[in-house]
Amino acid sequence: MTTINYTNAAVYNHNAQAFETNHYIVVDTGSGKIIATGAGFVDTDVQIDETIDMQGKYVMPGIMNAHTHMTSVPTYWVNGGEDDEHDDSREFNTMYAIKNMEDAINNGITYIRNVGAAYDIDMEIKKMQESGMIKGPKVMTSGRAFTMTGGHGSGSGIEVDGVEAMIHGVRTAMKKGVDNIKLMVTGGVLKNGETPDDIQFNEDETAAAVTEAHHKGKTVAAHVQGAQGVKEAARAGVDTVEHAFNIDDETIEIFKEHGTVVVPTMNAMYAIYQYGEKTVPEWARNKVIVNIKKHFASITKAAAAGIPIAMGTDAGTPYNGFESESAYEMQLYVDKANMTPAQAIDTATINCARAMHIEEEYGEISVGKYADFIAMTENPCEDIAVIQGKKDVYQNGVNVHRGIPQEKISTVTA
Repeated sequence: MTTINYTNAAVYNHNAQAFETNHYIVVDTGSGKIIATGAGFVDTDVQIDETIDMQGKYVMPGIMNAHTHMTSVPTYWVNGGEDDEHDDSREFNTMYAIKNMEDAINNGITYIRNVGAAYDIDMEIKKMQESGMIKGPKVMTSGRAFTMTGGHGSGSGIEVDGVEAMIHGVRTAMKKGVDNIKLMVTGGVLKNGETPDDIQFNEDETAAAVTEAHHKGKTVAAHVQGAQGVKEAARAGVDTVEHAFNIDDETIEIFKEHGTVVVPTMNAMYAIYQYGEKTVPEWARNKVIVNIKKHFASITKAAAAGIPIAMGTDAGTPYNGFESESAYEMQLYVDKANMTPAQAIDTATINCARAMHIEEEYGEISVGKYADFIAMTENPCEDIAVIQGKKDVYQNGVNVHRGIPQEKISTVTA
């Protein structure tokens, strides 16, 4: 165990919606948690083993991404799939998950919720990360997503039809040890022959999954895009609605009644819109063109109404990977959904932690929380794009990626 005092940092405070200068963070590397924080000099009886001067850097909690697919290949669709086409073997999916995990942590993403993984690979990846076998963010698992027979994501998901099959499927997934249940309630963009407005699970099936998951203290994330699907999922009590292309006034009231959190994944649409012409199939890109304006308007409406927004990117979709895309998603919230930079930071920190029900240990820099944070030389509250630049990444209080030249960090050992 080593006790490290990170001094002279500008630390983000979500209550103040600002970075507060001249703060310290004391970390116990044995537990990986923060044991003291405050302004000025350390006022604690704890023995400090090492002091590191952060030289005024801007320190915020590590980025949390509530919607990822770690086994997916972001460039799979380029040139019609020719560049990265593979046989979807367990081995290939596992190796790509390991690569995506390393890319994520090196870009400041310290916690992900994986919402659908072929072969339940995210469950084994989580164990590997926790044991130190691989580098990467901490993982909330979902295993294979649930879909109706032939529905969205059926290629790698679990096909169920009817309430009884849903109950059995969810109970089986929880027996395997998943942390979250992922439901494909509507159709989507990246499957031909369906639309985002297609209802694929009815409300009874969705509610049955929610009941079983909540009995065991598990969360439920619902892939929903069209208006009716979003309402259905929220009424059924899911914890988060993913994507949500079409939100009206009635939907806002349902969200407020049920405490629903929205995970926008705006870059999943925007990346295809920007870069997908002649590479992503026209049937997919056409669905983006039809829906992208109302999607952005819907997220703007939800944020303005005070609906909690938790950052998620749908990492693994075309041109939308595990590198700077999470930080870019936050920029989209500012540029396209009228959020302030501080509100965008909250989507990827405290809001994500609350959405995943882990706010007791994650989402802010305070005593008792895990010391997962990133440090930058510029203030993201002045320019949210700063988070896409070079940064140092800390996990459990220890530097795991040096983005800022090391000579700028001064260290004093007791």
